[in-house]
Amino acid sequence: MADVAIAYVVGARPNFVKTAPVVRALRHRLPDARHLVINTGQHYDPEMAEIFFEELELPAPAYELGVGSGAHGAQTAKALERIEEVLLAERPAAVLVPGDVNSTLAGALAAAKLGIPVGHIESGLRSFDRTMPEEINRLLTDQLSEWLFTHSPEALVNLEREGIPAGRVHLVGNTMIDTLHAIRPRVEHSDVHARLGVEPGSYCLVTLHRPALVDGPLLPRALAALERLAATLPVVFPMHPRTRARLGAALPTAPGLTITGPIGYVDFLALELRARCVVTDSGGVQEETTSLGVPCFTLRANPERPVTITQGTNRLLGLAPEEIDRVPALLAEAEGRPAPPQPEGWDGHAAERLADVLVRDLARRAGA
Repeated sequence: MADVAIAYVVGARPNFVKTAPVVRALRHRLPDARHLVINTGQHYDPEMAEIFFEELELPAPAYELGVGSGAHGAQTAKALERIEEVLLAERPAAVLVPGDVNSTLAGALAAAKLGIPVGHIESGLRSFDRTMPEEINRLLTDQLSEWLFTHSPEALVNLEREGIPAGRVHLVGNTMIDTLHAIRPRVEHSDVHARLGVEPGSYCLVTLHRPALVDGPLLPRALAALERLAATLPVVFPMHPRTRARLGAALPTAPGLTITGPIGYVDFLALELRARCVVTDSGGVQEETTSLGVPCFTLRANPERPVTITQGTNRLLGLAPEEIDRVPALLAEAEGRPAPPQPEGWDGHAAERLADVLVRDLARRAGA
């Protein structure tokens, strides 16, 4: 398969984490193929993108599309146009798209319109909330995909309900957890705690960035609740650029509250690993804390990763910042409980199973 090209469309930092082990597995299985990483540049801040390529040892992108930020329609359209140009020039045998951001949908749509089969990494997740742009991206990408690679059993139920043929669906596991396993030794040797002046095991790690929480009146309420929490449990808050922009100059300065800029993935995982707990609105953080066995409290109304609740360490607080006040009591209540078992396929080998499926099917197509 020396003349085969496989394209990987990424654009935001969770994409890099999910895709890195897939690129490694397929480069190993298909060493003579061309492996083309296409970075749309949806996350264009070096702290949000470039450092991830370095830390995850992703190959340098073959294409940097420079899409940048913008309204959903404009950003998706710009990515669609630029991805299409690349696919017309390269004509890959398959296009792999991870996750649920605008770049995901743009990559799937560009490939499908050109008759190039699409593989969706992390297929079948549903929040059942169509006010979330990510939900629309998930639904449409799954309908366009030839290979739907799922990471937990409930995704299979969702796809069956939506009429996706079972032969297109493959339960391979969680490629994000593959990355966590691969870099765990580096995580354990991080000196981020010393640099931030925080004691391992003594703090709550916080991430907040979704529009429902940070683009309106809930953000001041969340910050007030975090200030109250910091009075009894130190809070470390690496602030997403979106959240920082909403606050302007009005950064809270309460005792016990440490606010930083974005942090590299290795250091962030080190903070997760040694946290007393995590408060988040991030889907990926829910998964990582489940794998690491760290208590997680999620400020979301509709989780698309229920396996982190039913089989993990995650507890849903709803879209209610005042619920943060309950965190100390909830931690005390859970003290001493054994860590739950890992969900199926969260074992560090999901990308290998994905590669098995893709290589087999590409070989069959080539021989047809």
